Amino acid sequence: MGRHNLIDHILIDRRWHSSVLDVRSFRGADCDSDHYLVVAKVRKRLAVTKLAAQRFDGERFNLRRLNELEVRKQYQIEITNRFAALENLSDDEDTNRAWENNKENIKTSAKESLGLQELKQHKPWFDEECLGFLDQRKQAKMQCIHDRSHSNVDNLNNVRHDCSRHFRNKTKAYLKAKIEELETNSKIKNIRDLCRGISDFKKGYQPRTNIVKDDKCALFADFLSILARWRNYFSQILNVHGVNDGRQIEIDTLEPLVPEPSASEFELAIENLKSYKSPGMDQISAELIKAGDKTIGCEIHKLIISIWNKE
Repeated sequence: MGRHNLIDHILIDRRWHSSVLDVRSFRGADCDSDHYLVVAKVRKRLAVTKLAAQRFDGERFNLRRLNELEVRKQYQIEITNRFAALENLSDDEDTNRAWENNKENIKTSAKESLGLQELKQHKPWFDEECLGFLDQRKQAKMQCIHDRSHSNVDNLNNVRHDCSRHFRNKTKAYLKAKIEELETNSKIKNIRDLCRGISDFKKGYQPRTNIVKDDKCALFADFLSILARWRNYFSQILNVHGVNDGRQIEIDTLEPLVPEPSASEFELAIENLKSYKSPGMDQISAELIKAGDKTIGCEIHKLIISIWNKE
């Protein structure tokens, strides 16, 4: 090994030593340290079914753009044009088919006008310039590994200092911008974004895990098993019936004559929809219905009236 010391190791419990398949060090990996990266291949058996994991990859729309007046008008124009093309359809159309057409019109209009919500990045300040500094540091380190001369060592130290300085400046600028954003949200009374920004700072980075345990502490990672586990869990909590006292309760099955909901009642119900709620499987949130003006309200009202008359 020459002048290099064996200071990088991997510790593992004795009962798991058969799970380690391979261990080796990688000197080419750059983490700006005098240690080398040590990688181990570990075999772990999980209780995963052979079926492919079926996850719901629904499209999440950028609802924040509805606050922009021009984008909101564009969304309303898209909705009006798409529903106008369906006016010539038959009134005897199946209810499910009618709802599918309405749903696709809303989702297509939202996708074209609002766009999709971008995934949250862990380090948004890391750009192409930072990637270039990392490449320079990696090249300097590889030269120092192959030829540890004074010039290569000095070059590596200089590149390290420049890279660290650039990263510090980037993070300071990012934190300054986030603080200014929090101050702006506080001034304009945007409590939702203010609390979300503070929560992101407090929690930091938290990786998502898609593994749950059953009653016997067995792990499940596929979508169907996780869904069945949650269904069983809530059924045990919510489906708690009281003790039957043996008394019979009379139930009046006569339904009173209730008039069909009017258009004004339906518009009032749409206005009272709560915002910032998670949508269902169709990914149509309350914001999309409320921003669609009277067009979406009229179409859904027609659909409800048809169901009301059939029932």
